[in-house]
Amino acid sequence: MASNTTPHHSANLSTKFTKNDEAGSMMIVQPKDLNIVWGKDNRYWNVPQKLGSPAELYQVSWLEVTGIVDETSPNKAYEVGFRLSFNPDAFGWGKYPVYILIKRGKEGKTTSTKITMNPNHKGEFEISGKLDKCNEESDGRLYFGLYEVWSGKWKGGLKIHHAFITELL
Repeated sequence: MASNTTPHHSANLSTKFTKNDEAGSMMIVQPKDLNIVWGKDNRYWNVPQKLGSPAELYQVSWLEVTGIVDETSPNKAYEVGFRLSFNPDAFGWGKYPVYILIKRGKEGKTTSTKITMNPNHKGEFEISGKLDKCNEESDGRLYFGLYEVWSGKWKGGLKIHHAFITELL
């Protein structure tokens, strides 16, 4: 009999957009609430279930971390990003860019932001991309992700503290 286990960490299918900052415009998505390819395989990742704990990448050649947020408005622009940090022994970063991809609805047009990260960066930092307002109908879902899947090179030593979605004016 075939097994239904997967080496990938799967979050809830979708999370309702809930503003949880003082300004009332930002939502935080914890690492346990993200889909992380190879995230259940402890050779590659540590994805803690504890609130506020970062997911730690040990090593992968395929970086894919995604999320889905419900009840966003096509009449609003959004900034989507990740709060990250590097371990002192981080490797494989800087030469190949990472991408933040964002789209509205399953069939929406994807916007991408190319980012070259400095592995010598000390402390936590944020990377982000923007999704403009649109005039098209949408199912209210916002799909987003952090990717480096094209180089095939190994990388590690990255911590994902959280993702964030900010509703822009």
